[in-house]
Amino acid sequence: MSKDRWLLPEGIEESLPDESAWLEKYRRELVDMFSTWGYELVMPPLIEYLDSLLIGPSDDLDLQTFKLTDQLTGRMMGVRADMTSQVARIDAHMLKREAPTRFCYLGTVLHTRPSGRDLTRSPLQVGAELYGHSGLDSDVEVICLMLEALSMVGIDDVLLDLGHVGIFTNLVNKAGLNEWQQKQLQALLQQKAQPEYEKFLATCALSDDRNKVFLSLMDLSGDTGVIAEAKQLLKDSDPEVIEYIDYVAKLSSRVVMCYPNIQLHYDFAALSGYRYQNGAVFAAYVSGQGGEIARGGRYDMIGKVFGRSRPATGFSVDLKALAKISPKTNAAVFGIYAPNDDDSALQDKIKQLRAQGERVICALSNQQGNEKDVGCNRVLVKQEQQWVVKDV
Repeated sequence: MSKDRWLLPEGIEESLPDESAWLEKYRRELVDMFSTWGYELVMPPLIEYLDSLLIGPSDDLDLQTFKLTDQLTGRMMGVRADMTSQVARIDAHMLKREAPTRFCYLGTVLHTRPSGRDLTRSPLQVGAELYGHSGLDSDVEVICLMLEALSMVGIDDVLLDLGHVGIFTNLVNKAGLNEWQQKQLQALLQQKAQPEYEKFLATCALSDDRNKVFLSLMDLSGDTGVIAEAKQLLKDSDPEVIEYIDYVAKLSSRVVMCYPNIQLHYDFAALSGYRYQNGAVFAAYVSGQGGEIARGGRYDMIGKVFGRSRPATGFSVDLKALAKISPKTNAAVFGIYAPNDDDSALQDKIKQLRAQGERVICALSNQQGNEKDVGCNRVLVKQEQQWVVKDV
């Protein structure tokens, strides 16, 4: 018999009382805030058939998805590793609205391999999605909502990274690169592995002009000046590429109007969601953290496989990760200790206090410890035939 039954699998964590209280507090506040922006809460299932979870852009999640066989049907099922495709199914197949639709969601997702800064396999994913609008307004709204969510948990000093995966997509398609070559270049660009990137480019048999363009992508990141630099370096590319750069510039201008003090960074090789997203992409960073704390972007036509193609944009964060870096901590919640007494007046007083939102902990017969041991700084005592609250 194992002596280590208390051990959890690597990358699987449990939340103790203090962290659980923080998560629940901000889960409620974030969902309420999303509602004030018009985002409706949806609760997709934890498990679905694989052919629903891993379709279209969601193919990239295949390796991250736990798979099992449904004992009722014999079909393969998967535990969700991301909720975006599930919400897309709700928009496309269940509700079928014509007007723009806004959804928010919150739930645990499960990964086969550790990921993120904390190498977790069970993030508590919070996100928002806007379906049915393909213009600049919806991208701006979703970015501002993401920044508002971060601010709500006390994270204000954010660097916002902006890019557009359409630039890379256009360039690799025009160059006639096959899917394997595209994936290799995308991975090396994302890793900023310049020597390996240059070496692989040499195997792609590109013309000198195209090779120069691809080499320039590695350096197209920085402050506002990189906008002009990108347009100059890519001026001979397809006009669509210049349109994408201009779109990012307009997007940043609109965001600055809402958040004048936001720090901006541009990265035209930001491709972490390349096989998933197909438009503007964005991510939030804070000092002292090695990776992004929130990310999102546009993934138009994600609902096509569910029978209804609509433009879409959204973002997601791991609430557990935010709990570890948020400067906001839960204020200690002290309770009122009630003696072990069957007095009906005492029971009425306890009910009254709880109805007012007080935390009342009743003593148990022959229990160990006192009021302080169970987190109480006040006690109920009887004075002149009345039960009153007194400080300890």
